[in-house]
Amino acid sequence: MARDIDSDKFMSSTPAKPAGAKRAARVSEARPRVRTQQRLTYLIGNLDRLLRRQMSDALAPLGVTLAQYTALSVLEARGALSNAQLAVRSFITPQSANEVMSAMAARGFVTREADPSHGRVILLRLTDEGSAILRECEQVLRPLERRMLGDDLTADDVAQVQRTLELFVRNLRD
Repeated sequence: MARDIDSDKFMSSTPAKPAGAKRAARVSEARPRVRTQQRLTYLIGNLDRLLRRQMSDALAPLGVTLAQYTALSVLEARGALSNAQLAVRSFITPQSANEVMSAMAARGFVTREADPSHGRVILLRLTDEGSAILRECEQVLRPLERRMLGDDLTADDVAQVQRTLELFVRNLRD
């Protein structure tokens, strides 16, 4: 069966390039800012995935998950918190926070006690054992952070990166 080449372009599922395709390509080159913003979000997402994986691997020999490390860090920084407060600050669901806290309470890293101002709320507190395991976690994560920062960044560079990332977080929370 002979094919009609002209009719194939109308039957193709691949759209033909419009007449101004070359001009459109040149116009899009004049707008690198949009591409840069998309690429920045991709790079930040890629960094997040790499850090999560490598932090999890580094913490595993201690028997601590990334969620547990985050919760320990939050409790140290904020003091006693409810399960709901800890979940929000640890970027996990309240159900996950409850599972994380149950595991950590079983290991003696946190205590649970009734909130004196609200009897139904349970406050979570970091124990001495929790503080000790947090120090161990920070010790095994320090080389990862040094490797990420490399040798080329000055202390001022690192401070600027931190300020910029904090700004990004604030911008997206608002």
